[in-house]
Amino acid sequence: MLNTLIQTTQEGPELLTDVEPVEKSLSIIELISSGGLAGQLIIAVLFLMLVLAIYIYFERLFAIKAASKVDSNFMNQIKDHVTHGKIDAAQILCAQVNSPVSRLIGKGISRIGKPLADINTALENAGRLEIYGLEKNVSILATISGAGPMIGFLGTVIGMILAIFELANAGGTIQMDVLASGLYTAMTTTVAGLIVGIVAFMAFNHLVVKTDKVVYQMEANSLEFLDHLNEPS
Repeated sequence: MLNTLIQTTQEGPELLTDVEPVEKSLSIIELISSGGLAGQLIIAVLFLMLVLAIYIYFERLFAIKAASKVDSNFMNQIKDHVTHGKIDAAQILCAQVNSPVSRLIGKGISRIGKPLADINTALENAGRLEIYGLEKNVSILATISGAGPMIGFLGTVIGMILAIFELANAGGTIQMDVLASGLYTAMTTTVAGLIVGIVAFMAFNHLVVKTDKVVYQMEANSLEFLDHLNEPS
């Protein structure tokens, strides 16, 4: 009897050590599918917003980069043509370059002969149109950066409501798999909304910086053009 008890005691730790913990892995697809219909719909909306934000970012980035490329000798050629009275040649040069700066200077050249105040007004109006073209659809990024986390938080609220509803109707017994569905909805939509918001926010600010550089470039060339016109002949 004593030998049997000692043998059982010696084998106990071995039996306990033989049980290995089961590692549970969960992929992103499984995580989304476990969130229920409400979570999947919100994730789908957030995914479409992310795709739209990425498309707008790269489309505007390439457009702004193309707009910022101006030959360093462009203004020297313009001033040379204007000094020698070759207005037509200056306008042709502006049409060939086809950039915001060249279109701005071209508008000023078309007003040569009028008072400087009128030329300055024409340049300002043309500048506003060019800035509007550069900022096309950029405001959508700002909207996505704010709406993304809010939509994700909406999914969080829906998930918590579902979890509380299951607790209220559990009848004293809590089924963890049913409860987990609501928690999955709450957590996955929150993470997805934050990711979309962060990506859109960073893309928006980067495009704003790039656009400001082009705007400063246009302002500098406009002032240089007006100063040249104001020089005594």
